[in-house]
Amino acid sequence: MAATPAPPPAPPKPTWDPGQPEGPFPWLRPTIRIRLTLLYGGMFLIAGILLLSIIYLLAAQALREGNALPFKIVSVSGQKIVVSSPNCPGVTTDQVDQFNAAIQSCILEQRRHALDDLLSRSLMALLGLSIIAFAFGYAMAGRVLSPLGRITRTARRVVGSDLTRRIELDGPDDELKELADTFDEMLDRLERAFTAQQRFVANASHELRTPLAINRTLLEVHLSDPGAPVELQQLGRTLLATNERSEQLVEGLLLLARSENQIVERKPVDLAEVASRAIDQARAEAAAKGVEIRGERALAVVQGNGVLLERIALNLVQNGVRYNVPEGGWVEVVTEVQHGQAVLVVSNTGPVVPAYEVDNLFEPFRRLRTERTGSDKGVGLGLSIARSVARAHGGRITATPRDGGGLVMRVTLPL
Repeated sequence: MAATPAPPPAPPKPTWDPGQPEGPFPWLRPTIRIRLTLLYGGMFLIAGILLLSIIYLLAAQALREGNALPFKIVSVSGQKIVVSSPNCPGVTTDQVDQFNAAIQSCILEQRRHALDDLLSRSLMALLGLSIIAFAFGYAMAGRVLSPLGRITRTARRVVGSDLTRRIELDGPDDELKELADTFDEMLDRLERAFTAQQRFVANASHELRTPLAINRTLLEVHLSDPGAPVELQQLGRTLLATNERSEQLVEGLLLLARSENQIVERKPVDLAEVASRAIDQARAEAAAKGVEIRGERALAVVQGNGVLLERIALNLVQNGVRYNVPEGGWVEVVTEVQHGQAVLVVSNTGPVVPAYEVDNLFEPFRRLRTERTGSDKGVGLGLSIARSVARAHGGRITATPRDGGGLVMRVTLPL
């Protein structure tokens, strides 16, 4: 009897949670649109009620003043009647028509005065209510938009490569909470991806360095044998140089991969000290090529990784030494603080560099007008690594052709 085939394995669970399904009445969800509608609609309703109430009180007061007698009889002398009014000049007449016209004028003046007073007080009330409405609206808008500020602050911290930060927004299940939850899910996936990349870089570093170190040891052992044939010694030296170049290439690629990320652990680092160490390492090579290293280095303390910053200075100084003129060349290294930023400037004599070729110098494995592979001056990753390290520290590096030949490399880093 044939065996029953095993059931197929269950499909893997998705790594992204689509969230809770919507209820039977999605329009009852307290969305931002509904909350803003209720908030500002209620504000306009309250402001309208207050304004109507104030206008009603002012109109009632104006009607009370308008119902008062617009005139009073001061005296009667024979057939003449003397009438006085607060809004009209005194009237003295013995003609009925003149008397009626004067009284009509007084009543119109009284009404105009009441309307002007009502208008001026209504405008003052409107101005006061407008100020209160703007202040209340500003406060309410800040309260409604405060979750966006929280999301923005978290995003800025994440820019500093702190992927452990989460928003974890509380409150009603509206669009802002949905945005915050989606952002947290994205950070989870990014953190897993960066962690996997770091593990890969560490494993690749070990797996690639070990065979190269073994090859170097074997070649050095064979070259140390004095009885080895000359052809074998020449082949060994060639293979040893190739192996050394491969080691440099691996180290450069691993450093380039690590420096693409932001620096999490930062410590105070003096660019002047970093530049001095780089100069000490390149001084022997500069002396062999007849290149003078000069320049003044002032105190410029930044927050960063000292090893990576030293690699920037070393790569720039080594490039300045290697790509120089045959005689009378120099490399100038300067550190200073300008406009709230730490600056490292490395300039050198050398061949003339066209301005349109400058951007190509920062690409991996490229040099001026040619590929950077197959040269004894390096593996072609120096400037690429320098740019990546500068970006990881929140800075930038620029290259400018120097008059007469050579380059001026300028690294700016935040203090």
